[in-house]
Amino acid sequence: MKNFIIVIFCVFLISACSKTTPIDWVSTTPTTQWKSSQIETTTSAESTSAEVYTDKTQQVIEGFGSCFNELGWASLSALSDADREMIMKDLFEPGVGANFTICRMPVAANDFALNWYSYNETDGDFAMANFSIDNDKNTLIPFIKNAKQYNPNVKIWASPWSPPSWMKYNKHYASTSSQRMANMAEMIAKQREAQGDTAALGGFFANVGNPKYQNDLPLDREGKEGTDMFIQEEKYLEAYALYFSKFIEGYKNEGIDIFAVMPQNEFNSAQIFPSCCWTAAGLANFIGSYLGPAMNELGVDVYFGTMERPNEALVDTILQDPKSSKYVKGLGFQWAGKDALPGLNKRYPEMKMFQTEQECGDGKNDWAGAMHSWDLMKHYLNNGVSVYEYWNTSLFEGGVSRWGWEQNSLVVVNKKEKTYRYSYEYYMMKHASHYVLPGAQKLETGGEYNDLLAFKNTDGSIIIIVANQEEESKQVNIKVGDSYISPVLPATSLNTFKIEA
Repeated sequence: MKNFIIVIFCVFLISACSKTTPIDWVSTTPTTQWKSSQIETTTSAESTSAEVYTDKTQQVIEGFGSCFNELGWASLSALSDADREMIMKDLFEPGVGANFTICRMPVAANDFALNWYSYNETDGDFAMANFSIDNDKNTLIPFIKNAKQYNPNVKIWASPWSPPSWMKYNKHYASTSSQRMANMAEMIAKQREAQGDTAALGGFFANVGNPKYQNDLPLDREGKEGTDMFIQEEKYLEAYALYFSKFIEGYKNEGIDIFAVMPQNEFNSAQIFPSCCWTAAGLANFIGSYLGPAMNELGVDVYFGTMERPNEALVDTILQDPKSSKYVKGLGFQWAGKDALPGLNKRYPEMKMFQTEQECGDGKNDWAGAMHSWDLMKHYLNNGVSVYEYWNTSLFEGGVSRWGWEQNSLVVVNKKEKTYRYSYEYYMMKHASHYVLPGAQKLETGGEYNDLLAFKNTDGSIIIIVANQEEESKQVNIKVGDSYISPVLPATSLNTFKIEA
């Protein structure tokens, strides 16, 4: 009898030790999006492809989001009210779809504005007597208010693409003549033709020669990288800080709080659309003596950015300046700025790091673009960012900006048919943002298979996002704590696994 009891106990013990746990699994491929299933954990595997170290936490995640642009609202407004509300619910309502919690907006016009404007084009109005956000009451403000209907707590930060044109040395919103860009496009097209490539130029150069998209900036009034295009005189700098303050107060009066600002979008880039080059020294002076004190009075944080160059020394200039450094609470990176992120994250580990703009694609919204976006997300999150933001929330099919640039978007609207679809990049974002909630911590991972990210939410649940970018299905064995999951990942797929606490 005693031996019988021992045998029963051993069977029970083995059964308990080998007990499996069902895990939620969502998968997206080019042909099937957001397919739900389950997989069970095991206690062992023949080999380990990757390991998630549940006890090795990294940065805290503040959230995911996109940008409020005028052309985004124009495309959504072309749809029926019911369709638009469904999209906004999918984007912003907690627990429903993309679950966005933190977003960017422009201070006046950017490259996806309906046209050029600022909040004060009255030359010499240093007191900002004619400041007005009335233009935004037709576009950006209803866009943001619509989002806040579904997530009242969505956080918003802002940056200008260009100051009022009268505050710049060249007295124009643009920094590079579109004629120069047209000449460059023609040269590239001829070079490609000589090589036997007759395909039309896309993306940035797709429409640069079209008169519809040209600016009127003369070649002799262009700006250039490494210079201050903003007039570096005290009365202009004081007025510009006041301009920021008026913007914050104007939006607050509309029921919209801006929690942070960055002084200039891509301050090294002279563009055919609204832009303004600054030197790092010029921005250090503006932040330390003007913008920082003004925002401090309003309880608004100042972040430095957006950084679009791989030059770490540009950030050092700001963070090692005794005046500007005391106001800068974080750093924002996009485009080639991503290559400055690893070193700066190591040298300034206490500084918050934001990814501020998803690289925008070419208007094709194809699977290759989504996988490039996934690779970017891995790079940024593996190098310390706490916020990851897509760029265009919604655009008409083709994604053409006011200045002719074809770009991707999360929502693609057919203007003629008044229909919409979610792009692959919407699902790429959703694979992270739906599951990885504010307050989550990124987890360290290891092993030979590194096409993955892992996080621990505040409720203890583990989120693992895994891609298979090969043309054939692949089994991976992922060790998570003391257990394994061994999914067979579909070919060309992105997958999210949620392991409850």
